[in-house]
Amino acid sequence: MLEYFYQVPLILKRLRSGASSPYIDRFAGKLKDEGYSRWTATRYLRSAVHFGHFLQLRALSVESVDDETLVEFERHQPCTCLYFRGGTTEDCYRGARLFVDYLRELGIVRVPESAQIPLVESFEHWLDHRLGLKRSTQHRYGQGAAALVEAVGDDPAQYNAGNLRDFVLEHSRHHGRGGTASLCTAVRAFLRFLATQGQCQAGLEHCIPTLQGWPEASAPEHLTPTEVELVLASCNETSAIGLRNHAILLFLARLGLRAGDVVGLRLDDMDWPDGSFIVCGKASREVRLPLPQQVGEALLNYLPHRPDANTDKVFVRHKAPLGPLTTASVSMIATAAMERVGVKTKSRGAHLLRHTAATHMLRQGVPLSQIGAVLRHRSQDMTAHYAKVDFDLLQEVVQPWPENPPC
Repeated sequence: MLEYFYQVPLILKRLRSGASSPYIDRFAGKLKDEGYSRWTATRYLRSAVHFGHFLQLRALSVESVDDETLVEFERHQPCTCLYFRGGTTEDCYRGARLFVDYLRELGIVRVPESAQIPLVESFEHWLDHRLGLKRSTQHRYGQGAAALVEAVGDDPAQYNAGNLRDFVLEHSRHHGRGGTASLCTAVRAFLRFLATQGQCQAGLEHCIPTLQGWPEASAPEHLTPTEVELVLASCNETSAIGLRNHAILLFLARLGLRAGDVVGLRLDDMDWPDGSFIVCGKASREVRLPLPQQVGEALLNYLPHRPDANTDKVFVRHKAPLGPLTTASVSMIATAAMERVGVKTKSRGAHLLRHTAATHMLRQGVPLSQIGAVLRHRSQDMTAHYAKVDFDLLQEVVQPWPENPPC
């Protein structure tokens, strides 16, 4: 595979020397498959070979490489090694790091031992296999469980109402209401897991205090129809990335998908003859939704420009390394579009467009039950939250304030 990037026999011979030689051709193939340009790939290949010669100078084997070896290699820059002068220290280190990551994928280099707490690791495994939660949710719950273990201890038999409440109250002094509420949810789930394993007293999750607040006191924030059209028109549809972003924004604004829903869309999920598609939401629940004409056309405009990223996901990165987008990327696409048109709201991102889609459906007379079906809410109470944005209807039912209220 090196011949794809180099043709001179002397250079090929030089690159196939050193400790990295058994793996350098396959590494070149990986760089090609992930869409790296020739210029970038050749720099990274030179760095990988340089790293192999560095190992030889220190009489180290490839199998013994660890993160400390990479640190030593970075300190080795800039160097006067024959054939490897030139280039930046950052590029040299980045290429070596990519090479080591590839060796870890092959199982040649040992993966660093995780700093994960065994108890928390078992909890995340339980969340995955017992409840089917998505990886992002598992990670968030795991963070809350890890904070509890670090603060209270790793012996669940010692957990009681007192130290659990003290932990939550101490956390709340340094975090906002949303962060504390998320922690409480994670800790309750962790305590239920421990109880099922017989490691702590059953029912301790009821000791976690409920935060004071009025969840229905405010109306969900949303964009106006004009603002939505401006956001959609802000994408440069003459470029492949612009076509991709435009299709993503339409899925968010017209169908109210979550960022994670968009990331999870697969090519086989699209049923073009039926005009529908399958979305896999929370808890891996699959739902079939209609594919509106505008959304379908935007997707068809994008697909011919979609790079071959060796994945069945619909939306992918257009710059190396090629691969599926992340939920953070989708949210950043929405945020950037709003910033381009000067939308001024307290919150931004993909979820704001989800609120907007629900609000517009309600104002067009769509029943709450149908809105809940599109948004895939488990409870109708969640959908009823949007009823507060129909101010015209609320004005019809509001009662006048009595001038002389009874004592």
